[in-house]
Amino acid sequence: MGFGGHAGDMRQQGEGEHLQVHTTTDSRELAQKIARSTVEARLAACAQVVGPIASTYRWQGFVEQADEWLVLLKTTRERFDGLADHIRGEHTYETPEILAFPVAAGSEDYLRWISAETTGVS
Repeated sequence: MGFGGHAGDMRQQGEGEHLQVHTTTDSRELAQKIARSTVEARLAACAQVVGPIASTYRWQGFVEQADEWLVLLKTTRERFDGLADHIRGEHTYETPEILAFPVAAGSEDYLRWISAETTGVS
């Protein structure tokens, strides 16, 4: 199934080869450290830091509120396990948020770029 109109170079992903991974941190510095180190290690092609965001969550029986920074990482399914391990190793949270969302469709050039930058093939 293709995309018509203005999305001419868009490709639909059937198997979710590409992922967007989310994690949150309690500081901008840690978010930027995770963003940079994952891209340097070719575990992600791109990382964006958004925040602060207002988070409300239940932790150890209490409802908590805190400012957090959201890190959005673009990667491939093949690199996800290594990326998740890397995030756990850098993170200060006991149970860090690590969620992966399959990319249903995207620009063919951008998806190729993600694949190339996470495998070392340019």
